[in-house]
Amino acid sequence: MGMASNFRETRFDDVTVLASSHGGAFPYGNTVVVTGSQARLVIDPSLDIDHDPVGADAVMISHAHEDHIAGLKHFTGDKYAHHADVDGVRSLQVLLDGYGLTSEERHAVDAQIGDQFALPDGFPEAIGVGDGHVFDLGDASATVIHLPGHTAGHCGVLIEPAGFLYVADIDLTSFGPMYGDVGSSVEDFLMSIESVRAIDARWYGTFHQKGVIDGSAEFRRRLDAYAAVIHRREERLLEFLARPRTIPDIVAHRLVYRPHVELPFVDAVERRTAQLHLERLEAHDQIISTDGGGFVRR
Repeated sequence: MGMASNFRETRFDDVTVLASSHGGAFPYGNTVVVTGSQARLVIDPSLDIDHDPVGADAVMISHAHEDHIAGLKHFTGDKYAHHADVDGVRSLQVLLDGYGLTSEERHAVDAQIGDQFALPDGFPEAIGVGDGHVFDLGDASATVIHLPGHTAGHCGVLIEPAGFLYVADIDLTSFGPMYGDVGSSVEDFLMSIESVRAIDARWYGTFHQKGVIDGSAEFRRRLDAYAAVIHRREERLLEFLARPRTIPDIVAHRLVYRPHVELPFVDAVERRTAQLHLERLEAHDQIISTDGGGFVRR
């Protein structure tokens, strides 16, 4: 595999991680390559990838977000994504639809994506696959595991016999889980966290930041801390609802981002996150809606 200056290669048996030289924080990430005796699979070619370094036979996209398809234009192999997200890989406009933006926000995000990623209009040839789809690479296999929550079609990939579980954007960052899209779900994210907790792997790979975690004990410890962020946001929201608040109040209060962060998609993420937590708290009888379109703690 030819070395390139903008990532560094680390091997885990049949799996090579092309680790971002930028530390893997958005918009960068860590790309996974699986080399079998018959074929090569690349997962989530990141912005650090400026050519196809391996001659990939297939590329699996974990979900339809621009940072995960950033390097896809450099690959000629078959392209795959889960049925629920494949339309967002096929069309950049559908991908943008998934963010639930106002027209003003959409214009700004579209421009930012253009500047940062220089993406084509989409990859219409992308093929939809379901949970349990197996890429048979010869003496190695890669099995798609549907892990919704972050997006409706978000997936991980279990690579055997190496025992490497790629968990994509269940990324274990201190920032915590992201579920600010139209297709996002808090309940699904919590279930997906439980799904990966139950899988005993030798290594666990994340797209952002950390990269690879060695062993299930360390992975589960980090996963607990990560899941706890969801519950912290909920507690903060309940505190804030000591008196009636509207969704714009909650968006301005910020459950996800710190107040100083100025990015065009922040309000959309905050809006959707607030809606999802409010629905959850209503379902659990912890809040009631007020006549003025607000919400207050019971």
